[in-house]
Parts: sequence; C-alpha cells; structure tokens
Amino acid sequence: MRYEQAQDLQPQEFKRLYGVQRRTFMQMVEVMREHTQHKKKSGSPKLSLEDQVLVALQYWREYRTYFHIAQDWEVSESTVCRVVHKVETTLIRSGKFRLAGKKSLLLGPVLETVAIDVTESTIERPKRGQKRFYSGKKKRHTFKSQLVINLSTGAIVCTAHGQGKRHDFRLFQTSRVRFHHQTESLADKGYQGMHKFHPNSRTPKKKPRGGQLSAADKRYNQDLAKRRVIAEHVNRHLKIFKILGERYRNRRRRFGLRCNLIAALYNYELGLAA
Repeated sequence: MRYEQAQDLQPQEFKRLYGVQRRTFMQMVEVMREHTQHKKKSGSPKLSLEDQVLVALQYWREYRTYFHIAQDWEVSESTVCRVVHKVETTLIRSGKFRLAGKKSLLLGPVLETVAIDVTESTIERPKRGQKRFYSGKKKRHTFKSQLVINLSTGAIVCTAHGQGKRHDFRLFQTSRVRFHHQTESLADKGYQGMHKFHPNSRTPKKKPRGGQLSAADKRYNQDLAKRRVIAEHVNRHLKIFKILGERYRNRRRRFGLRCNLIAALYNYELGLAA
C-alpha cells in the first residue's frame, strides 16, 4: 500500500497497519524532507519520501524479509535495505526522535518515581559465543533491553542493552544508570541489592529459605506489582513492532539503535496524547 492509498485509511486503521499515528508519520516525513533539502540532488529516487517512511514502518511493524517487502513495492532488496537504514539514521540524528538519556535522571528535573525493567528479544543462535547470549530464564538466545520509565508520564527515559546471559542487576551496574536521591525507583526481584546503589528503591520481599512470607510482606509485594505494572504495558507497546517482539534476524550492532528509535516514537505519541 503506497502513500496515496494509505491516505484513505481511517486513523485507527493507519495506526493498526503501521504502528504509529498519522501525525507521527507526517513528522517523520518532515524530518526526512529537511534532511533531503541539505543534500545534493543525485537523480530522482525510486520511492517518494512518504513511501520511504512507510517502507521503514512496514519493516519494523511486520518484520518481513527485505525480499518480500521489495516484491510489494516493486523495487530491489538492496533498495529496501538502503531505505530502512537511511530512515533510521536520519530520524535518530535529527534529535526529534531521541530519548532524554540517563544523564537527565541526575541533571534534569527530579523525577518522583521511576520503574526499571528488563525485556528480552529472541535472536538467531550466534555462530560464536553462544553461551554469552543464552538466557536461562527464556531458555533461548536473547538480547536484553533495560528500560527506565517515568511513572508520572509513562515515558521511557533511557535504555541499556546486554547479552542474554547477563543478569538484570549486572546489566543495571554496567549501564551506569543512577537516580537522584529523591527519586523513588521500583524494580522486580531481578534487582535485589539495588538499595546499595540507591537507598530509595523498592524491590519485592523474597521468601526466606524454608519459610513463608508474612501477610504484610505479601501485601507489600502486591502493592509494588500494581505500581510498576506500567512497565509491562510499555514493553507491550514496544513489541507491537514485531522487529522487537519476534526473533531478531539482523546483525546485533543495529539492535540498540532500532530499540531506541521505537522507544522515542512511543514517547512522541505520548506527547501527542497529552
């Protein structure tokens, strides 16, 4: 479906098909247009700017192979690959679709409460170093993404990525994410020991060996789970794009860029809804 046909879609249909609202799409096209105006013209492209953005959105949303998408758009596989990479790089470099970053947790306005969570994306079995990517939790080779979420707005503040074998708490340590002392952080049981780095943190109470949790501890865990459930909702929104929700087939070095870009698109649409 080319841009001329996509214009006839209802707003909810456009969102279902491409994963973003029409206003977000138009902003992406505007960023591409500004980038193109500063480049020397070298012939007419096979696809318009609108169609280039739709190709990239279709790739992230459906995660079909370049070959299958190329057949739909009547171009070559290499053209689809170049278009997707061009759109990704241009949007990230523009600064309009970028996360605040971990420095904002200390230097920016003090956030009242944040949730930190790790989601895993399955990857192809590596040819080398398979053990480093094997997740004992998922029983498969994965790539981990750590998300820090502002609970007041639901926006993603920053991300960090690591190999599937790395423990969630170890990923937190290596990411060097630190919170303001007034910020309350909520985490799951994978972050036991976090209070050593951030005293104002909340993690579930662990059941003592050979014993049981008290009624008060159970209520505490339930209340904590209710407060941080928004992190699970954010993970679900990101994995609407099947490039993050299904087995990742591409080279791993571009995974972080794509995850950050999709997270920034999610934040942008939160701003539209506010």
